Amino acid sequence: MRILQHDIQNYPDSLLEQESIVADILAKRAQDTMILTEHPPTYTLGSSGKMQDILSRTIEGESIAVHSTGRGGEVTYHGPGQLICYVLKNIEHEKDLHQHVHHLEELIIRTLADFHIHGERNERGIGVWVDGLKISAVGVRCRKWVTFHGVALNIHPNLQHFKGIVPCGMRDAPVTSMYQEGVDVPRHIVEQRIIHHTQTLFINGI
Repeated sequence: MRILQHDIQNYPDSLLEQESIVADILAKRAQDTMILTEHPPTYTLGSSGKMQDILSRTIEGESIAVHSTGRGGEVTYHGPGQLICYVLKNIEHEKDLHQHVHHLEELIIRTLADFHIHGERNERGIGVWVDGLKISAVGVRCRKWVTFHGVALNIHPNLQHFKGIVPCGMRDAPVTSMYQEGVDVPRHIVEQRIIHHTQTLFINGI
């Protein structure tokens, strides 16, 4: 799997990049790709998202952009201190989007375990949770069995920004981060573990 890394991208630029790569994968011009990136403060509306779930576009004097997106799910936040992992993968052989989502969750669970954080799935919704608090959101889209969008891991974002939305439809906004769980680690170290587990989960299938 090809790995692309960006320091930061505006959300619309990221969507354009994903669309281009998906088209190339479908045309057999590109291999499966993971994009590791970060976005400026942004609220995104998934296919089930409602504008009324955006409570405020200004938090602590900081303006937060709003963008609609074709991924599944409701309203989520992206911002500095959050690692975004977009997985663009041809799953035509498996034809199992649920398994793909499971692998995305497992990618984060294994990465968190490397830092002695116990991440787990929760009946409240897809994603990864720590003691009932959501540390990672998952939202995917699939076009002709090529996936895009992916997973966001809270390393050390401004958690106050989540108060401007009803994240993933949950009004009590139970979110956390690696930093909140006592782990202060730079993004590039987390990326190293993400890349390692990507090789085993999405290539070797272990």
